[in-house]
Amino acid sequence: MNDRKLLRTGVIGSAIAAICCFTPALVILFAAVGLSAIVGGLDYVLFPVLFSSMGLVAFALYLRSGRKGPSPKAIGVVAVAALSALLFWLEFRYALRISIVAAGAVAAYGFYLRAGRRGGLIDKKETIT
Repeated sequence: MNDRKLLRTGVIGSAIAAICCFTPALVILFAAVGLSAIVGGLDYVLFPVLFSSMGLVAFALYLRSGRKGPSPKAIGVVAVAALSALLFWLEFRYALRISIVAAGAVAAYGFYLRAGRRGGLIDKKETIT
């Protein structure tokens, strides 16, 4: 997969997971189909999907930047697991706040990479002529 497909997949996955997490869209849909018993466990699936999609967006931004700076693979995996575990431990009390902080971290990483591409934050190799 190229960086454009990864970015599109991550953004669409994040948007769908966010809509399903923070609105009663799936609750209404599952109730209409007769699967209301599943509604109680939706958060245990949707939030890890949301954080994984955000990690995919961060990796796609890294690829689009020309691989400038440190790779977000290991940090992304640890962040997805830690944020999911934190939400499960807190019993989803601060789910919206934690999700907003995670989205802000991905956006900040994107701005960092963009500034690095222009030469602002990441050191360039100087050539001696």
